[in-house]
Amino acid sequence: MKDDNSLLSLHITCPWGVEPLLAEEIAGLGAEIQKTTVAGLHALADRQTAYRICLWSRLANRVILTLGRESRCDEPAAIVEAVKTLPWADFLRDGRTLAVDFHGQSPTIRHTRFGAQVVKDGVVEAMRQAGRERPTIEPRQPDVRLYAHLHRGQLLVGIDLAGASLHQRGYRRDGGHAPLKENLAAALLMRADWPARAKRGEPLVDPMCGAGTLLIEAAMIAVDIAPQLDRAHFAFERLADYDVAAWRELTREAKIRADLGRRRAKSRFWGFDQSPQAIAAARSNAMRAGIPALITLAGGAVKSLKRPPEAEGGGLVITNPPYGERLGELPELVSLYADLGERVKREFGGWTLALFTGNPDLGHRLGLRAHKQYALKNGPLDCKLLLADVSRREADDAGSTDVSSAPMEARLSEGARMFANRLQKNRKRLNKWLKRAGEQCYRLYDADMPEYALAIDVYGHQIHVQEYAPPKSVDPAKAQRRLLDALSAIPVALGIRPEQIHYKQRERQSGKAQYRKQSDSGERFVVEEGSARGAPAKFWVNLKDYLDTGLFLDHRPVRRLLRERAAGKRFLNLFCYTGTATVHAALGGASDSLSVDLSNTYLDWARDNFALNKLDPSRHRVVRDDCFHWLETAGGSFDLIFLDPPTFSNSKRMEGTLDIQRDHARLVALAMARLAPAGELIFSNNQQRFSLDSTLEAAYRVEEITAQTYDPDFTRRANLHHCFRIRHRD
Repeated sequence: MKDDNSLLSLHITCPWGVEPLLAEEIAGLGAEIQKTTVAGLHALADRQTAYRICLWSRLANRVILTLGRESRCDEPAAIVEAVKTLPWADFLRDGRTLAVDFHGQSPTIRHTRFGAQVVKDGVVEAMRQAGRERPTIEPRQPDVRLYAHLHRGQLLVGIDLAGASLHQRGYRRDGGHAPLKENLAAALLMRADWPARAKRGEPLVDPMCGAGTLLIEAAMIAVDIAPQLDRAHFAFERLADYDVAAWRELTREAKIRADLGRRRAKSRFWGFDQSPQAIAAARSNAMRAGIPALITLAGGAVKSLKRPPEAEGGGLVITNPPYGERLGELPELVSLYADLGERVKREFGGWTLALFTGNPDLGHRLGLRAHKQYALKNGPLDCKLLLADVSRREADDAGSTDVSSAPMEARLSEGARMFANRLQKNRKRLNKWLKRAGEQCYRLYDADMPEYALAIDVYGHQIHVQEYAPPKSVDPAKAQRRLLDALSAIPVALGIRPEQIHYKQRERQSGKAQYRKQSDSGERFVVEEGSARGAPAKFWVNLKDYLDTGLFLDHRPVRRLLRERAAGKRFLNLFCYTGTATVHAALGGASDSLSVDLSNTYLDWARDNFALNKLDPSRHRVVRDDCFHWLETAGGSFDLIFLDPPTFSNSKRMEGTLDIQRDHARLVALAMARLAPAGELIFSNNQQRFSLDSTLEAAYRVEEITAQTYDPDFTRRANLHHCFRIRHRD
């Protein structure tokens, strides 16, 4: 590197999918491309060009000065031997601190920390042999950062010339939620042909700008600001052969270009977001980037997006909307993408839309055909950049009708309209019963059409949607499209807002997964049940945080039966869940009650339900215990017992496991030992293929009452639960 005419070997990394753009950029900065690799490339460049790449590359992550590439480096000893032969003394000054970033593994090197230690040993040995001072290791803020990559015995070792990832421009301290990395944002802009558009002075709009990364990167390209112009320092400044004069000349030139670019800027930029915090972050970031005058920021939802009056002619709408990584976000996102497509078609005829999404199926909700698609990654997520030209004809057609008064059905696909019609038909069928029964919570749809494998429940003004996991024989892409069709149809069919829909995927739960929380929102609300039969029972429900909501709707007739039979009786509720059956029994006049469950969460929920219904805690108690253990050790008898165990449980607080088909005979017998002579046990379970043990019918009076425990909203699925009335023989 001391010979100004010698070429340096560089390994330059970038985000996955950006490699072709990076090769074009690096060649444009004066380097000679040798080979493109996954998430990077190898190039040759002189020292000044290496500095220029560090200053000007908008796409690179790291610029590594490669000192050696060695094979057969699976063993630690081989790595030490290979590293110590490299000319570290030519680059490292005495007294400088080092850190080693190690990537990869081998059969004997399975941890990056150990790999870094091995490389460090080789460097220390090389410096010792050269008679130089032993370098000090400083992992957090070293003067020089070394880079090592090991793959299939091939070791690449070098010096990170920048010292930290080049995606960090320095302007973004207020990141907002899930911010886009700066170099990935620049790659999206280049794929959308923004550099050429900026030269023509075209405007740019980001309708969901978040922290403003896309806007700022676009403005820096348009104004010709070097992305690392304000970087405090580079690692190459601390190397032994640092060329101060060359670096000063490069930065002087970059400052002149930036000043000239600001004066000549023709493009304007608009960013909108419905989050005030995001707009504040974007404004602060733009200020630090030195381009606040070029960017106009304002609050606003996508459904009210308008083209700025000053933005004449064609331009670029580019945005990175939410992808729906969390399942519960999907209902709102279906509407969000549809709203975006509607507003873009209405307001931006002659423009191009560039949409970056980790869920291409949501991208199809735009109603625009993408003429180009690019596969990229945002961190670990597979994503696509969709480019769609908005014709002026589409804008004229969209603008010919007032969108606010246009029927929402017009935005639905054929499949979605069919699904909406089915929901409306089902609601019409249930209307008479609902008015007579006065129920707020009911099942509206339960996989009526096999291709739409959903259960849709109504909880007052909220909708709970559960998707049954499709079998492996179903194409996942088709299943996803049908799901999104259904989610787009529900607001239209039921006249609700998308944010009133709560979506989950329902699949067989096993192990610890059956107890795992889905979310931590803590959002709950009160619903009523049984208002046609006196004082309604009130329950807290939570549609977000758990797989179940706190209220099993198919058991509504069973709770009604318990209420009708509870007057003056001692009531026992085993596996009580959230205590809903106990509430009905208490409102039906039970003299006292005891509710048993092993879950503190459920028992706390039950206590809240008791308080909501003003039940006396001295008469209506809860006990935390394994129901088997409690039945084997507790005393006393009860006139009415409700036994509703799960199909399977392996809670770590239980002794062993519970399999209801295997264990129900023993469980029923234990419960019957606590039943008063004239009492009755209501035994229910949800195993679809359940078969009652014949020994129970021989020992007790057993009456199957399953058919009587289904209301009209569950008659389509008569095997959801099985219910039995069990009494002692005379």
